Amino acid sequence: MNCLIKTQTNFSVSGFYLWSFPFSVNKRHWTSLNQEKFCFLFVCLFVCLFCFVLFLAEQMKEDENFSLPPMDGYPNCKEKLKWMKNMWRTDPCYSRHGVNGSLPSIFIYLSESSSLVLSSLFQMDPAVVRESLKGLYPSLANKRQLHWIHQRIRSMEEVWVEAGRSLSAKYNLTERTAKQILVHPGALTDESGTHIAEDAFSGGPLGEQVQWSDLIATLYILGHHLHLSASIPALKAFLQGNTNGCPPQHSKVEPNLIYTDIVGLRQIQEVIGSSWIKYKCIFRILDTFGTEPDFNHPDWVTKHHLHGPFGGLNMTLLQFYTMFPHTPDNTFLGFVVQHQLISKESEQFKSTKRQNQALVYGKRATFWQGKEAYVDVIHKYLDIHGTADNTAAIPSYVKNHGIIKGRDVQTLLRQSKVFVGLGIPLEGPAPLEALANGCAFLNPKIQPPLSSLNSEIFKGKPTIREVTSQHPYAEAIGEPYVWMVDIHNETEVERALTAILNQTIEPYLPYEFSCEGMLQRVNTLVEKQDLCSSTRSWPPLSALQVVKAEAGTSCKKACQRMGLICEPAFFPNLNSVKNLAKYSVDCQTSEFSDGHLVYPAYLNSSKHCVFQSDPLLFSCVRSDQSLIRICPCRDYIKDQIALCKACI
Repeated sequence: MNCLIKTQTNFSVSGFYLWSFPFSVNKRHWTSLNQEKFCFLFVCLFVCLFCFVLFLAEQMKEDENFSLPPMDGYPNCKEKLKWMKNMWRTDPCYSRHGVNGSLPSIFIYLSESSSLVLSSLFQMDPAVVRESLKGLYPSLANKRQLHWIHQRIRSMEEVWVEAGRSLSAKYNLTERTAKQILVHPGALTDESGTHIAEDAFSGGPLGEQVQWSDLIATLYILGHHLHLSASIPALKAFLQGNTNGCPPQHSKVEPNLIYTDIVGLRQIQEVIGSSWIKYKCIFRILDTFGTEPDFNHPDWVTKHHLHGPFGGLNMTLLQFYTMFPHTPDNTFLGFVVQHQLISKESEQFKSTKRQNQALVYGKRATFWQGKEAYVDVIHKYLDIHGTADNTAAIPSYVKNHGIIKGRDVQTLLRQSKVFVGLGIPLEGPAPLEALANGCAFLNPKIQPPLSSLNSEIFKGKPTIREVTSQHPYAEAIGEPYVWMVDIHNETEVERALTAILNQTIEPYLPYEFSCEGMLQRVNTLVEKQDLCSSTRSWPPLSALQVVKAEAGTSCKKACQRMGLICEPAFFPNLNSVKNLAKYSVDCQTSEFSDGHLVYPAYLNSSKHCVFQSDPLLFSCVRSDQSLIRICPCRDYIKDQIALCKACI
């Protein structure tokens, strides 16, 4: 083996000088070294040098694709960026926080945690719909707890970007200011002890992570400045300033909005103590199952013994953001049903042919227990496929694919005619993914309905909402897409299967669960849902429609019967004798009280009106057998229930 060695060679790459190892080779040394070992050493050195050159080239490529915002009037910004570009290796703290020498990584670090005047630079810059998610990836890549979220966002980048373009073409999104937004999914932190982040790759629940993923992508595409926190130290660094040993920071970014969950809210309260109150109205709390007023109000919780790990938060109910539109008392945030693939995969995906098979909804083998007779009935009509974590615990005739990636699940759904619910898990994303892929859903009825009053699943949850099927949202969609079945009634199951096999359905996805639908909804909420101001009114008062609910009927049901939805933001507009008179409610006598959750209401026999004295106790979902409720209703955009027709 021959080696050509050139001593003292200088390599210049974009202003960086690298020196090769200074070899001095003479005959005496050569005879003392094994030639092959010497060549191997040189090859190793060359490979290391080559990798380093590639690393620098990748940084240069990142820099070329990265555009800085205008910095007119902020001369220190450029100086700070230049200093960091040259000096980031001087303190290991920088690399621990994701800095790798490229402009995007430096910019993200400075914008999230530095003393630089970027906070003031960003205060009034416009929110521009982004054409790429690449600037988001560095802040996700260095957070292990967000690994699954990072993967999902990357897999959907093309779809997100196209949805942003589509929404921009339909609506004027130019006159918006970029917000500083802290995103802290507390349940995903190591400190929470839930292990949700780790279990995501081994069949664990994905609902919360799907929602966080889609929220982060949505806010970024909409042009806002995100500050991602996935640990208590990161939270402290953002809210308290530097605590991690990095060079001192003299100022911190003040958030315009904080998205977290109930675990995260508790963590924030512990980190900054009573100071959290100054942020109270800008919190948006992701809350899978929703929170009802009696569980939210601390005094009511104490008086009625409703204590639990998730209640007594004393927030405005609209600050709780739910997975599905469970209750109009909360705000529907939602998520995106992943059914679109990137363009290079879509043609192959479209060519997938429907087989005579069913896919069972149940990653945990324990979900299958006690359902053998039900699955046996389905097996008489269809081949059965599964994605369970334990083949030994499910029927032998099931072709089990194990825990697989989302893209592979979609392929199975495209091949299947029926998606089989087992009764659990409740209210997950998968049934909507099935419908979006043209697969009918068998939705098991639940009798008696489950709630926190009779079910361990809901025990401790701040709601007494009753769940009448595995997926109440899908239940409302109905046939021919969703078929309600009693899994213990063989005749009923066979009747549903026969109907499904004799029909052809097209893929169906409600707009509110598409990328564009979520972009529209979140953009409207960010721009118009102001829970800090007592004077700003949204939704617009022009959307208010007043409905009288019969005794024993909630406002939620009364509005639904009129094709409307209850809007709690309008309750204050009905909470006086003068205002009710505008809607032909004649109050002969009246009083204010905080003794019930159904006010404003009246007794028809005596024309006595009762008004709510505590705004935190307004509720769309409660009823009383003796009182007629006065309900604030509004219309809504088809397949976008969170928004009224005048809201956008």
